[in-house]
Amino acid sequence: MQPHQLNPQIEPQFEAVNDYIINHLGSNVPLVEKIGHYIVESGGKRLRPLLVLLAANAAGYQDRHHIPLAAVIEFIHTATLLHDDVVDESDLRRGNATANAKWGNAPSVLVGDFLYSRAFQIMVEIGNMEIMNVISNATNVIAEGEVLQLLNCKNPDTTEEQYLQVILGKTAMLFEAATESGALLADCNAEQREALRLYGRHLGIAFQLVDDVMDYLSNAEEMGKNVGDDLAEGKPTLPLIQAMKNADDDGRKLIRQAIRKGGLDDLQPVLEIVRQTGAIEYTQQMARSEAARAVEALDALPDSSFKATLAQLADLAVDRNK
Repeated sequence: MQPHQLNPQIEPQFEAVNDYIINHLGSNVPLVEKIGHYIVESGGKRLRPLLVLLAANAAGYQDRHHIPLAAVIEFIHTATLLHDDVVDESDLRRGNATANAKWGNAPSVLVGDFLYSRAFQIMVEIGNMEIMNVISNATNVIAEGEVLQLLNCKNPDTTEEQYLQVILGKTAMLFEAATESGALLADCNAEQREALRLYGRHLGIAFQLVDDVMDYLSNAEEMGKNVGDDLAEGKPTLPLIQAMKNADDDGRKLIRQAIRKGGLDDLQPVLEIVRQTGAIEYTQQMARSEAARAVEALDALPDSSFKATLAQLADLAVDRNK
C-alpha cells in the first residue's frame, strides 16, 4: 500500500497534487520539460507533499492552497535529487537510471535549478510570507547539509554528532518544512505549529536512519539502489560509525581504510563487521526512538483521521524495505 492510500479522505487531494505537478512542469525548452517529467514521474512515493496535505488537514485547514504548497515541496525535493545524483555520481535511483546517467551532469544540475525556481514562483502565487520564510530557510539548510556531507566523505573520524547534523540538514529539514508550512497555511495556534514542526523533524531523522541501515541490508531490486552505495562513496553513516566504535582493532582499521578509499573492494568484510557489532540494531533503535518522538509531538493536535495517518506514517518509516 502506498502511503497516500492510508487515508481515503486524502486521496483526492493527493491526486490533485500529482495533476498540479505535471501541469507546472511546462517549459519553452523541451529538454527541461523532458528531464523534469522523467525525474518527477520516476516512482517516488510523494511522501513529503503528502505530509503537507496531512499536516494542513490535521490543523483544520479548509481551503485549497495546500495543493500548490505540496507541489512546492515536491519540486524542491526533486531538485535536490537531481543535484545529489550528480554530486554522488549515482547511476541508479528508485530502480531507474538517474537523469545524469541518461542526459549528463550539466542538464541535470540546470533542470534542478529550474525546479527550485519554479517552486519559488508557486510560493509567490500562494502569497504567504511566513511560509516563504520557512521554506527558503529550509532550502538554505539543505544546501549546507549537503556540503557538510561532502566534507565528511572519506573521513573515518566523522562523529555520530556530525552525522546527525548532516541528516538533520539534508533530509529532516524538508520534512520539517513540509509539516510546519502545512500548519502555517491552516493558521493554527503556536503550540500546534510547533507540534507539527517537531513531528516533521523527528520523522525525517527516522526516515534517513532507516535509509542508511538499508544500504547494508538491501539490493537494487528491493530498494532501487545497490547495497554498499554509501560505502562506495566513502560516506561514514551511522552503521559504519557505530561499527567502528564496537569492532576490534583489525575491524576498525578495515572500516577506516574502506571509508578513506571508497569503492566496494572491502564490501563483504565490512558488511560482516557492521552486522556482527550490532550497528544495524543500534541504528534501527535510534530510528524507532525518533519515530516515537514524532508521534508524541502529535499529542498537541485534536484527534482526527489525519492525525492518525501521521502517526501511521511514523510507524511505516521504520518498518519498510525501500
